[in-house]
Amino acid sequence: MKTSTVMLTVIGGLTVAMLGFVAFRTEPVPVDIVTAARAHMQVTVDVEGETRIAEIYDVAATIRGVARRSPVRVGDPVAAGQTVVAIIDPAASDPLDPRSRIQAEAALREAEAGLHVAQSRLQQIEEELELAESEFRRTKELVDRGVASLTRLENAEQTLGVRKAARQAAISNLEMAEGTLDRARATLMDPAGFARSNDDCCLRILAPVDGLVLDIDVISERPVLAGTNLLSIGRPEDLEIVADVLSTDAVRLQVGDRAIVERWGGPGTLSARISEIEPSGFTKISALGIEEQRVNIVFELVSPLEERLSLGHGYSVFLRIVEWEKDNVLQIPLSALFRQNGEWAVFIADGNTARLREVRIGRTNDLSAEVLSGVSDTDRVLVHPNERIEDGIAITQRKED
Repeated sequence: MKTSTVMLTVIGGLTVAMLGFVAFRTEPVPVDIVTAARAHMQVTVDVEGETRIAEIYDVAATIRGVARRSPVRVGDPVAAGQTVVAIIDPAASDPLDPRSRIQAEAALREAEAGLHVAQSRLQQIEEELELAESEFRRTKELVDRGVASLTRLENAEQTLGVRKAARQAAISNLEMAEGTLDRARATLMDPAGFARSNDDCCLRILAPVDGLVLDIDVISERPVLAGTNLLSIGRPEDLEIVADVLSTDAVRLQVGDRAIVERWGGPGTLSARISEIEPSGFTKISALGIEEQRVNIVFELVSPLEERLSLGHGYSVFLRIVEWEKDNVLQIPLSALFRQNGEWAVFIADGNTARLREVRIGRTNDLSAEVLSGVSDTDRVLVHPNERIEDGIAITQRKED
């Protein structure tokens, strides 16, 4: 065989072998790799909350009447026992219907007649008293001269006492008749007769505490009933936060747990802690239409007042309630975990090869999982492994764009 033929045969064989290697070799799968690390870890319950002033004082009308236009506005500072926060004119009488007016006029005439009778009776009693006093004096002079008996003097004295008592009774009857007449006249008085021309007649309500006016229910002048709420007052420094938490999350929390306040509108974050977990829950419909059992949790703001001066009553905030936290925790991204035969597993990057490994995890949060066994702090794990990844497959680090 010629040398040229042998060379061509060898070259052809090598070419076929190379083409076969290229055709049948497995390309490395590009993956994202993260090294397990030890760091501080937190497990939080994240909820929306709302600020509120802990002690709100509602000022209500104590009498029925007409509340004048509010002398204060929302946001005005008030001083306890000094600032007038509401003015109420007592209510005027209601107009009488025809039947009631006729009855009231008859009652007025009766009262006037009764007054005349009482005056006449008093005049009669006074004349009888004057006669009894004169008789007593004459009898006493006769007894002193020995002309009249002591019995006659005693009778005169008794008669004088009876006339004095009758005079007191007549005076009382006259006062009663005058009162009856005033009451009858008041019934007939026109409502306009109650109009006030000065401020001395009105009820002025003073602020019960130092603070700010939070809300005014009655701004313009209008009739009010006793007990009608007029305005609300509170102290801005008594601000707290309330959030409704799922009952399944609330049972893992306790009074004193700290919380991080975010998205409150100001720079940075604020600190808070749980001051109260209400003992009873309530049903709330979620945005997806699902009934949920929730519990109100109250938080005390720990950050100084100077850091949150712009935060007011009824503002929206976002809370991260720290359920658990620990330093030096070995953790891996939550996206690296998947289920394998009912157990947690990850893929470890062993050089350029993926190795399947079972792991045991502890606490988890939104991003990371605590590793108890199966991974060391020098291992590199694959995140977001897809269906192409399997034990022993070749891998390559995906290049960042």
